[in-house]
Amino acid sequence: MGQHFLTDLDIARRIADTVDACPDLPVLEIGPGMGVLTQYLMEKGREFKAVEIDGESVAYLNGHFPQLGSRVVSGDFLRMDLATLFGGGEFVLTGNYPYDISSQIFFKMLDNKSLIPCCTGMIQREVAQRIASSPGNKAYGILSVLIQAWYDVEYLFTVDEHVFNPPPKVKSAVIRMRRNHVTDLGCDEGLFRRVVKAVFNQRRKMLRVSLRQLLPPESPLFADEAMADMLTRRPEQLTVAEFVELTNLVEHALKG
Repeated sequence: MGQHFLTDLDIARRIADTVDACPDLPVLEIGPGMGVLTQYLMEKGREFKAVEIDGESVAYLNGHFPQLGSRVVSGDFLRMDLATLFGGGEFVLTGNYPYDISSQIFFKMLDNKSLIPCCTGMIQREVAQRIASSPGNKAYGILSVLIQAWYDVEYLFTVDEHVFNPPPKVKSAVIRMRRNHVTDLGCDEGLFRRVVKAVFNQRRKMLRVSLRQLLPPESPLFADEAMADMLTRRPEQLTVAEFVELTNLVEHALKG
């Protein structure tokens, strides 16, 4: 499955301990593999399930951790109805995430944010830096804005390559994301995603140029003097709140 298995038990325990900041909720682990993280998550005494897509890993877990029983769910997390996992209740999401689908996992988290008040785990360092980045940095991008709109992000610690078998070619990092107090973004959420993705797909261009993917060149928005300053900026210069403002302006222009 192209996975890199964590071999350092101290690191595994530290990752498991990241869920302690979100107590009392069930825990869902993605991609338990050979169970190096699973063994410490089970010690938490919480309701627990692990989702594993690889049949060989499922067989290994059932053989080496018989106490897991039906708590190993064989399937694809990205295709699951998450409301069925813990009776429709909230849970903490964690894992040593497969690096090639970590972004997709976090988009699924956003789609189910009412169920996932807390998400922790290990990902490629570059992706972790992106998620945690603030405006004005090169790492600031689509994931930064979409996740920070709904979650407070903590970059916890970096993990070196040598603690994996086989060692990956990149460093890893452990992060924690906790739902903030936002219940209403203040704009159309679907359009917000479209605007963020559109402008970051042309991140080196001014908003005046990149927004033409969504609006015709003759749109009054481009002629509005009050918008002149914002439209000369590039996407990495905008805060989440400014992206909300921009989304509302785009929606108004589309309706006009």
